[in-house]
Amino acid sequence: METRRSLFGRLLGPLCCGLLLFILMLLDGSASSEMYAVDVELKDASNITCLYAKWMMNFSITYESNISEYKNKAFMLPENVRYDGSSCNGTNGPLLAIEFGEGHFWSINFAKTDDTYQGNITFIYNTNDAELFPDAKRKGLITASAKYPLHPIQLHTVFSCHHVDSVKAGNVTNDFWNITLQAFLQNGSLSTAYTYCDKDIVATTAENAVSVPTATTTEPTTAATVTTTTVPTTTTTTTIPTTSSTVCTTTTTTAAASVKTTLSPTPPPTAKTEEKPMTGNYSVNVGTTVCLLASMGLQLNVSKEQVPLIINIQPNTTVVTGNCGKRSADLRLNDRNSTIIDFFFAVKNTSSEKFYLKGVNVTVIRPANGSLYAANNSLSYWDASLGSSYMCKKEETLVVTKGYRIKTFDLRVQPFDVKENKYSTAEDCSPEVDHFFVPIILGAALAGLVCLIFLAFFIGRQKHHSAGYEQL
Repeated sequence: METRRSLFGRLLGPLCCGLLLFILMLLDGSASSEMYAVDVELKDASNITCLYAKWMMNFSITYESNISEYKNKAFMLPENVRYDGSSCNGTNGPLLAIEFGEGHFWSINFAKTDDTYQGNITFIYNTNDAELFPDAKRKGLITASAKYPLHPIQLHTVFSCHHVDSVKAGNVTNDFWNITLQAFLQNGSLSTAYTYCDKDIVATTAENAVSVPTATTTEPTTAATVTTTTVPTTTTTTTIPTTSSTVCTTTTTTAAASVKTTLSPTPPPTAKTEEKPMTGNYSVNVGTTVCLLASMGLQLNVSKEQVPLIINIQPNTTVVTGNCGKRSADLRLNDRNSTIIDFFFAVKNTSSEKFYLKGVNVTVIRPANGSLYAANNSLSYWDASLGSSYMCKKEETLVVTKGYRIKTFDLRVQPFDVKENKYSTAEDCSPEVDHFFVPIILGAALAGLVCLIFLAFFIGRQKHHSAGYEQL
């Protein structure tokens, strides 16, 4: 007999489904792959350009939480920024100043010698920003500074760097890529001579098998010409008074990550098949002592594209860097300067202290189709006791964000308490019984059930025939 549901009962299911979908949409909003570019041409009162700057960048900041746990916050330059402090001051050199968010200030001030120019970065970030640092133990403004580019650039040349160029200052890591930069332009015109970063030179050398000096300034050839196609942009012009009674006009263009650039260095790898990646052995040292060990095969899967992107990390072309602390550690794997994966480890504050994988950042540099970026600092993978290592021989999948997944193979990792440069006793993700005994037990149980069914059938027939004889 069929019963009729009440109106509330019939509406409850669709309402719950709708609420679930809404929550999933909100959660998906935390995953972002869109990045915004710095694209600035700084002009003085005479409308002469003193600085041309164009690049992509993101930030990674380590901070201490109010429970004495070190966390990592990775974020991109937001869409809405202010350039109010920028100027073409002839005494101190061009100054590009960027203000964003809740009291964050980033600037680069250029100075020159007779032959070179170089910038000095000042980054002041505000840990009172509840969105970025909701549980920061130290509240207020924190300053980090560094020089950039890393080496002085030949005067009257454009500095160009397609690959990721990282600057570390204190607890801040600042990543740049797709860079076109020149300060102190002659007559306000962009130079036709280029100085390339070391990573671009190494990539071009490897591709063409030609020995190239580490600092090269050349007239551009056809292979090295930069051609840029930018998606629709929003352009604003701000007039800024300077201390020298001149007016500095800043033209700001905000562009999405689909900026397309054609350059000569090696294109990023794209794997078309899901073949198992090679297992790499990675380590981080403090002096001559190993403080972090990792061994794994890594495959990055990006499904947000029209054609899913599959990249196998190649150990023989991967550069390993990282940091070790008592309660936090990080491992950066940079494959051919086009795919970067950051792993962030932390110690849980429990009675039996354990470490775990807390966060992952993924950066894929693809000039032809737009760069990709994803970050998640609220993960909980690879739990193991301090003083042990975590091991998982079977394939595992790390869900970074919706559309970004990392598959690991033959994994073993120990980010803390490494002794004598060797792994400690491993805690396995699943005992071997899962691989062998469980299928055997299930098969035996199924076979036993079939036998019981046949036995019951034959016993039932036997009793049926016996009852028939007794009736006769």
